[in-house]
Amino acid sequence: MKHIINLYENTNDTTRNNSDCPHVVLPEEIFFTISIIGVLENLMVLLAVMKNKNLQSPMYFFICSLAISDMLGSLYKILENILIMFRNMGYLKPRGNFETTADDIIDSLFILSLLGSIFSLSVIAVDRYLTIFHALQYHSIVTMRRAIVVLMVIWVSCTGSAVTMVIFSHHIPTVITFTSLFPLMLVFILCLYVHMFLLARSHARKILTLPRANMKGAITLTILLGVFIFCWAPFVLHILLMTFCPNNPYCACYMSLFQVNGMLIMCNAVIDPFIYAFRSQELRDAFKKMILCSKCW
Repeated sequence: MKHIINLYENTNDTTRNNSDCPHVVLPEEIFFTISIIGVLENLMVLLAVMKNKNLQSPMYFFICSLAISDMLGSLYKILENILIMFRNMGYLKPRGNFETTADDIIDSLFILSLLGSIFSLSVIAVDRYLTIFHALQYHSIVTMRRAIVVLMVIWVSCTGSAVTMVIFSHHIPTVITFTSLFPLMLVFILCLYVHMFLLARSHARKILTLPRANMKGAITLTILLGVFIFCWAPFVLHILLMTFCPNNPYCACYMSLFQVNGMLIMCNAVIDPFIYAFRSQELRDAFKKMILCSKCW
């Protein structure tokens, strides 16, 4: 996010003259604390799935993929704060080669977090679709091997895309590509939901006979998607406004909330594990066992 911050700093003086909205500044300690909590919570999700064979299924592997995405978003802020701390202490040369390289790596983590979340939510949506409308064939279609292959393809593609976007981050087509992935994911899942609704109308009796867990998973996805949109949409809008109307007073007023939008992203990583635990009895039991065992030690 360094390139976005730099652009924001360069346009900040001009926009301030065009807008009466004060620039909202949040303490770095708040960012750091929320990021630490986000990393620890999502790490607990990963450990719970790794240690419990009952949770080692494609569905929970896809959830782990989303947890990794959230964890990368939190880790980005932690590393950024550490880098700033070292620079302020004089250990790093401002704008030096090491800081520039470190910034690029950290920015890659941030973009990877967004891309990973987008594709993880999309694959969870497909998984929920299959559990509802292809329940009998689900286990033959969604095998562990196929799930792992899909996740490997997703993460290799996301990593390559994140690095490419950081390298060409100053180009407008890169910004358009980065921001367009967000609405494209929403359109894809919305189309899937519409298709599911139309099928549900024609297969109402069949759906009523499905296990409750199948429908519960679809509701969980809806909640996760809603939280993701709420937390990430303001930041994506910020990037678009900063790129196409930086000097407009109305855009400038919205851009004064830059740090608030960043805080929402950090909160997403904290909220998601609570959703997993609230919606999944198995994951809740796994968390309880982990906490009780840690107290025994």
